[in-house]
Amino acid sequence: MRLQKYMADCGIASRRKCEEYIEQGLVTVNGEVALLGMSIDPDTDRVEYDGEVLKKDRNSEKVVIMLNKPRGVVSSCSDPQGRRTTADYFRDLPYRLYNVGRLDIDTEGLLLFTNDGDFAYKVMHPSFEIHKTYRALIDGELTHEQAERLRHGVMLDDGMTSPAAVEGISVGENDTSFYIRIHEGRNRQVRRMIDAIGHKTLRLRRVAVGQLKLYGLHTGEWRFLTREEIDGILNGK
Repeated sequence: MRLQKYMADCGIASRRKCEEYIEQGLVTVNGEVALLGMSIDPDTDRVEYDGEVLKKDRNSEKVVIMLNKPRGVVSSCSDPQGRRTTADYFRDLPYRLYNVGRLDIDTEGLLLFTNDGDFAYKVMHPSFEIHKTYRALIDGELTHEQAERLRHGVMLDDGMTSPAAVEGISVGENDTSFYIRIHEGRNRQVRRMIDAIGHKTLRLRRVAVGQLKLYGLHTGEWRFLTREEIDGILNGK
């Protein structure tokens, strides 16, 4: 079994994050610093992360939780500045949860949490093309030409983005609101795309992940997803 998959199954973090921990030298296998891409035998190898021996609970329940994240909350387990974090909502739950992707501190809306590494990997990896939909409010008027730039991809400092779906455009007196749907997960991607076409983001709210929509939850509320909802995200139904 790949080391990063084993770590994710143990509830450490998503596979992608576990790969980062391995590259940072925080993981050892049988007392030796682990290398990215190595395989292990869960029954015989001793795997440690940051000094903690990892053990997979074969009977542990896999869960997925949806939070309507408020603006001003940090998507992290802790914050050195003492700000509220998303982990604060789940302190009393008997699960080792981690967030599936992130929303920056000023972005609100639908954010998923899980202890299922495979689920997190599939939702976050661009190759699975699970779309994330946002409702954006920007300053000024979004012109037809600017909307087309978003639809064809925008050059950012880390390369060209994949085409985005842009719809539901509503132009106000001093601003424009619209839906934008992407399947990549670059840092602050939607905000940077809007910056690249010459606008400022006034408000950004994630309203859907795949087929899952943010209905029935007030800001700061959360709930467990059903098996049908989880399968719907992964299978596009």
